[in-house]
Amino acid sequence: VKNTQKLNLTLMCLRFAGQMTDLVYTEKELVQSLKEYIKAEESKLAAIKSWASKLDALTRVSTSDPEGYLAHPVNAYKLMKRLNSEWSELETLVLQNPSDGFISNMSIHRQYFPDEEDATGAAKALMRLQDTYQLDSEAFSRGKLPGLHTNALLTVDDCFDMGKTAYNDADYYHAVLWLQQSLKQLDAGEEAVISKADILDYLSYSVYQMGDLPRAIELTRRLVAIDPKHDRAGGNLRYFERLLTKQLNEMNQTYQPPSEEPIQLGTYSRPKDHLPERETYEALCRGEGLQMVRRSRLFCRYQDGKRNPRLLLKPMKEEDEWDSPHIVRYLEVLSHEEIEKIKELAKPRLARATVRDPKTGVLTTANYRVSKSAWLEAEDDVVIQRVNQRIEDITGLTVDTAELLQVANYGVGGQYEPHFDFSRVSSDEPDAFKRLGTGNRVATFLNYMSDVAAGGATVFPDFGAAIWPRKGTAVFWYNLFRSGEGDYRTRHAACPVLVGSKWVSNKWIHERGQEFRRPCGLTEVD
Repeated sequence: VKNTQKLNLTLMCLRFAGQMTDLVYTEKELVQSLKEYIKAEESKLAAIKSWASKLDALTRVSTSDPEGYLAHPVNAYKLMKRLNSEWSELETLVLQNPSDGFISNMSIHRQYFPDEEDATGAAKALMRLQDTYQLDSEAFSRGKLPGLHTNALLTVDDCFDMGKTAYNDADYYHAVLWLQQSLKQLDAGEEAVISKADILDYLSYSVYQMGDLPRAIELTRRLVAIDPKHDRAGGNLRYFERLLTKQLNEMNQTYQPPSEEPIQLGTYSRPKDHLPERETYEALCRGEGLQMVRRSRLFCRYQDGKRNPRLLLKPMKEEDEWDSPHIVRYLEVLSHEEIEKIKELAKPRLARATVRDPKTGVLTTANYRVSKSAWLEAEDDVVIQRVNQRIEDITGLTVDTAELLQVANYGVGGQYEPHFDFSRVSSDEPDAFKRLGTGNRVATFLNYMSDVAAGGATVFPDFGAAIWPRKGTAVFWYNLFRSGEGDYRTRHAACPVLVGSKWVSNKWIHERGQEFRRPCGLTEVD
């Protein structure tokens, strides 16, 4: 996976915050349609009840003295009429289907419903947040997020589905955390569709996969006690007991009963993955481990783009975010109206961001980049032309050879793990920009187009910096030294969004055309 953490990004499809809001309104419309269906069913049932009440009274009279009843010619006529036409009308009423409108509405909207992949992705997003921000399953289940306490609760069945999603992905670490929470809520008396036996079945095996045989045995014994005829429980129990006995004999140890402490975050070690700086990256996302020693060297100033005519009357407010490598933030770069226009242009084009596999050249989605992106050209709208010109004025670099303005939307759990913006040329990693003829990505200009309630920082693990989104501001840094060599300190990441939605747009500026705007230095690291 680490070899695929690369460069170019284009479009495929998944649902994120920009379109999630559409789903909220879709669900509201379906609820209204459902209410109308219920009202129609109730009206139909009321009519049928009225018929039944009237006919019940008639039949009580007619059956008490059939001959006397039919002796009256009007009664005889009305009986014939009822059986000939009125019962047919009742049959038609009963056969009417008030659900047609609701079913039709469902069919129209179903094409926009999340699919199984989306549902699985949403579950994994919660687990990603759980890891990054060190949140236990109970905090999530009870809606207790940092700085936020809502009534968005997870039921026993929700927690079980989370655990099962992880289990099906052979992610037993998260499976244990969520299945344990499901069991805890069920034991507390919460109602559920899923049975305790099903939870124990998955939980005991997941605990075994985490290497905790004593606890796996204890959980399996609970399962056998509940369901002695369970298909796997008896066999699993005997296998676990034999395996534990063998291990104890080999290590010359005696049996120790499992801990009575409930399984929680920290009970088991989280498995290592492909990312070497995982702990540093996630600590920075939580606001931990930030390097503050250089703050005394950081300043703010007005920047007129070396007396650029468009900035003389209203220079940009520039703040240092870091001194080496130099990272600056510009204030009031985009207005609210410009941001809304960019989002309006991007929304119809948003699709799952992809990365290019350097070995195959194939664009593919990756778990380390979870966002939706769209590319906007200057010809799309005068606002895009204006933004491109503003970037050129501020940086002093030409954007004629830059990539299109990329707009990205990170919903809850959306992230981009540590990566380089520039292309690193090696034997197994060809120059991804060679065919463009514009050179490497010399600099990155990143616009923040929304505030984020929690999470979503841009972090630099190499030197411990974290930059938090502020709507309307932008950050800028060089990816290459003046020599053209890559500055490996600029490896950075977009932290998962914990609460809210993060909108950004960025301009990747390339080397060609900058020869006189940013001349080469005398050494490799100038």
